[in-house]
Amino acid sequence: MIDVKIGIIGIGCYVPKPRMTAAEISAATGGYWSVDAVKNKLGITQKSIPGENDGTQEMGVRAARAALINAKLAATEIDVILCMGEEWKEYPLTTSALYIQGEIGAINAWGIDLQNRCCTTVSAIKIAKDMLIADETISTIMVVGGYRNGDFVDYTDKDMSMMYNLSAGAGALILKKGYHRNAVLGSHIIGDGTLARDAGVEIGGICNPISLTNLNKAYKSLRIMNAKKMKARLNQVSMINWLKCIDKSLEKSKMTRADIDYVAVLHFKKSMHDYLLNELGVSEDQSIYLSDYGHMGQVDQILSLKLGLDTGKVQDGSVILMIAAGIGYVWASNVVKWGLA
Repeated sequence: MIDVKIGIIGIGCYVPKPRMTAAEISAATGGYWSVDAVKNKLGITQKSIPGENDGTQEMGVRAARAALINAKLAATEIDVILCMGEEWKEYPLTTSALYIQGEIGAINAWGIDLQNRCCTTVSAIKIAKDMLIADETISTIMVVGGYRNGDFVDYTDKDMSMMYNLSAGAGALILKKGYHRNAVLGSHIIGDGTLARDAGVEIGGICNPISLTNLNKAYKSLRIMNAKKMKARLNQVSMINWLKCIDKSLEKSKMTRADIDYVAVLHFKKSMHDYLLNELGVSEDQSIYLSDYGHMGQVDQILSLKLGLDTGKVQDGSVILMIAAGIGYVWASNVVKWGLA
């Protein structure tokens, strides 16, 4: 295997100012979920929601600019933009990577949109590393994107409680070949296509177009379309697959669970968060539970990493485990060694 150092040289986040509180989420469910249950079971104290100008692509631009400032890098030095932002954006069939490229002035870059739902950042980091190793003409890649799928949530749909946490925001990472700090190490991803259509936006595609009869439902139609099947299958394989991804990414990094210093994990219910940390043998202090932010989809890992740096939980020498899971269904993990490689 070619030994090429790939390191993270910049990180940026954009979090909208408006918030939806646990009390407001409870009220949106018609009181079916109490405030206490929203806080303590779903693990949501409050979550970020988009403001007037917080489009998916526009938030990605803001995170990209923050990452460039953090890296002390000119946009003209970027070779490729891999956009991990969601498909729910300002204008369908526009390419978010190219919008971001144009707005930040990355005139020497080409770009492409990637999608792996809430695993997209972890998957894009692997793709970026592989591209940097394989192509001698590529030196610097930005992974960037925005997220606001919470727009589609129907809080009266009891099957959707696992998605009441969907929030809004954007994140960006800049990876560079030959950079001997903040090394991107091993990754592992598992997919299960038997769940590919068990969750998604039900109305608005080819199979079920928006019409006069469903118009009022269409924009709140993110559904678990086969709740019984999805729950049974996830109970059977989800944690097994997740832990396999984690162990495989650590093995590829020549590490074990004992080496983990910080876990950058997506937001999900508190009991599962605690269970996962316990399985990994790490303490609550070795992660940040995103109860004040909600679940920004694939942005969560970048946000958690930034918060870990801001709070001092991530320092030089820290081994960071970035883990994600997304509808489709897919599980992913990668390892980053912060500081000098």
